[in-house]
Amino acid sequence: MKAVLMDQQGGADQLRLGEAPAPKLTDDELLIRVKATALNRADIAQREGKYPPPPGASPLLGLEMAGVVEEVGANCSGWSKGDPVFGLLPGGGYAEYAVIPGDMAMPIPEGLSFEEAAAIAEVFLTAYQTLFWLGSLEKDQRVLIHAGASGVGTAAIQLAKWAGARVFVTAGSEKKLDVCRKLGADHGINYKEEAFDTEVKKATEGEGVDLILDFIGASYWEKNMASLGLDGTLVLISTLSGTRLDHFNLAPFLAKRIQVIGTTLRSRSLSYKIRLSQDFSRNALPLFEDGRLKPVVDRVFPMEEVQEAHRYMEANKNIGKIILRITP
Repeated sequence: MKAVLMDQQGGADQLRLGEAPAPKLTDDELLIRVKATALNRADIAQREGKYPPPPGASPLLGLEMAGVVEEVGANCSGWSKGDPVFGLLPGGGYAEYAVIPGDMAMPIPEGLSFEEAAAIAEVFLTAYQTLFWLGSLEKDQRVLIHAGASGVGTAAIQLAKWAGARVFVTAGSEKKLDVCRKLGADHGINYKEEAFDTEVKKATEGEGVDLILDFIGASYWEKNMASLGLDGTLVLISTLSGTRLDHFNLAPFLAKRIQVIGTTLRSRSLSYKIRLSQDFSRNALPLFEDGRLKPVVDRVFPMEEVQEAHRYMEANKNIGKIILRITP
């Protein structure tokens, strides 16, 4: 099958189209003819040798896909050849074919294209998990979402507003903040021009927020602590600015009863990802059909332009998801 291969770890120039063995189907899996996949920061980290795939996963890049069922495993019920599906993958999305456990696959909502469906799984499931499973977000609570114009950010804004929360976001330009506001954000903060902790305190009359979703890490630590209110929770999803702190003060943990939770979705167990996919499918997937939730697609690249797609993400040009079209 046609797939994106990597000659060696390094920059985007290491990626190329080539031939790879098609994945072998087990009785519990669906074989999918992939129509589209999406880029994630984890793909760049894996390409650079900083984020190896979990044991048993495909070495190929790609953490999600949308496509058509080509073959149904003997133990899979409810699926037929030709069904349009999407879902999470531990790897292997940058290819013509991929396999996914039948219990983890989700039907593509009516009216969505393959490119739009490919923009849902990783970011919406990450946002759903961090907001509700880990962050326990409730109606009328306040949440601060960093990188609001990113894929996870745009998903989290929509899900938090659906839940009735008051949403604060950070982003690096007015263009990105405008998109966040259109998706439902109540307060937009340009982190390049304003101290977000100061703005949060002003907007909340000093009370702070109940929950923070953070992708940045070390450089935001002290401002995150200042932004959280009593019994606040920080969910750390990534550490783009680094992992080491110059100063670490335990006082806010006690004074505010703060919780810090770290998470990565890729390394979760299969049973966890199945439960998460099914919970999301029951509660949130119908909202795509009536328009209350929508995938945010920034740009679609053909598979042949995978190097350019990676450079585009590395330049932080995207608002929402970057899609790779795999097959017509």
